[in-house]
Amino acid sequence: MLSWIDACEPAWVCSQNCWRVVFADALESNMIAAMPRKQGRVHVVRVRKTHVDKQGQRREYTSAYLRRTYRDGAAVRNETVANLSMLPPEAVDAMEATLKGQTLVAAGSEFAITRSLPHGHVAAVAAMARQLGLPALLGPAGRRRDIVLALVISRVVRPKPKLSTLAWWPDTTLGTDLGLAGASTDEVYAAMDWLAERQEPIERKLAAKHLAPVANPGRMALFDLTSAWVTGRCCELAARGYSRDGKKGWRQPPRKFRDAHRPPPATVPEKADVVDVRAGHGPAARARDRGWAVDDRW
Repeated sequence: MLSWIDACEPAWVCSQNCWRVVFADALESNMIAAMPRKQGRVHVVRVRKTHVDKQGQRREYTSAYLRRTYRDGAAVRNETVANLSMLPPEAVDAMEATLKGQTLVAAGSEFAITRSLPHGHVAAVAAMARQLGLPALLGPAGRRRDIVLALVISRVVRPKPKLSTLAWWPDTTLGTDLGLAGASTDEVYAAMDWLAERQEPIERKLAAKHLAPVANPGRMALFDLTSAWVTGRCCELAARGYSRDGKKGWRQPPRKFRDAHRPPPATVPEKADVVDVRAGHGPAARARDRGWAVDDRW
């Protein structure tokens, strides 16, 4: 684009400030201004060149140009309108997208977040559970299995009471992914009863997988005893008895491998024998925790 720079001297200066044209009178200037300009749509062209320097290193240079393609008779020619190489790459990309007819908007203004549910932690544990084959281990597909799987995942991510866990599911993607956002308390306890009925088949599958001679030549297994106590007064199943945690005066819920009225040294060995028979690997060497398992059979 040309413009006047001095009223007393008829002259034109290029917009690139690289050359200057001086005319004898204004008539010739008007003739130049009245010349028709080339018409046509412009586009962005990137030119990449490679160069090997004296040290043998290969360098690549990229230039960006704004060009117009027009027809000169039977020939198609290109005209460089502007050199865009000095602009940031983001500006060149925006200009190219605009010339292609795309509408650009400010980042973050195209969407409105109405609600966001936590996802990463429950998704990671759920993916690991599926990788370990936990859903197939629990039993056939169904709503009760999904509830049990959600209880296991919740126990890893956020160990809380059952009612609190049930209320927490709709606040994460776990309830949506497993279809449990509307689960009731009765469904949760029914799923736990279903799981209790499947305890022996699950233990046999685990023993076949982890205690087989190929997978575990040393036949090593860990035996853990869960300890808990009840602070409320409405649990009909809780009873007073020996507390390995020293919670005297508090009642304890019954456990499969524990008798509330007998200390661990008297109950753990016989329960471990049941595990040995159920696993099907016969006699095994046992290691005990010093201080609470003092029976001679250990």
